[in-house]
Amino acid sequence: MSFWDSLSGRKQSKGPEFDPSTAQDATSFLSEVAIPDPTSLHPLSGLNQDTLDYITLEDSALDQTPGERSLLPSRGWSDDLCYGTGTTYLTGLTLGGAWGLAEGMRKVPPTAPPKIRLNGVLNAVTRRGPFLGNSAGVVAMVYNGLNSGIGAVRGKHDATNSIVAGALSGMIFKSTRGLKPMMISGGIVATLAGGWAVARKALL
Repeated sequence: MSFWDSLSGRKQSKGPEFDPSTAQDATSFLSEVAIPDPTSLHPLSGLNQDTLDYITLEDSALDQTPGERSLLPSRGWSDDLCYGTGTTYLTGLTLGGAWGLAEGMRKVPPTAPPKIRLNGVLNAVTRRGPFLGNSAGVVAMVYNGLNSGIGAVRGKHDATNSIVAGALSGMIFKSTRGLKPMMISGGIVATLAGGWAVARKALL
């Protein structure tokens, strides 16, 4: 009611009364709205997984070079490079972390406060872990490239390729340290590569 109506005594007409029985409840309101099916919102909805190319690796795409079979299906040197480098890096990182943990626990005095001991152990782990992981990853990357190259030239993959590639990659890794470190590094990596070749043949 306005101020003028209150002074003049004019009564304001009432609107229609509200009937609760005619009001819509939540169920009737939601039933009229087209709510999409949640399963249709998935990015892969409607796709037939049996026909997707990236789920299965066709045998025709695999490397058919004699002796190329390994624990994981491989389409060539790029797959070997990724698998080998990644696996070797993670292994080196884990072993280096364990080495740093043991070194940190040994060097920090037992009487040191807990924070000092924790700091010393973490410093040792972060120093040894990445160092060993990066070194192993670089050697593995060079090894896989040489191994694939030697296999492509010879037309087959065998233990000889692995040993030669291991010796060369080890020597390249220590090539700036002199002849003796080169020979030692080449012998170590060649031994590891030969052992891996024998183990892979036994597992297959």
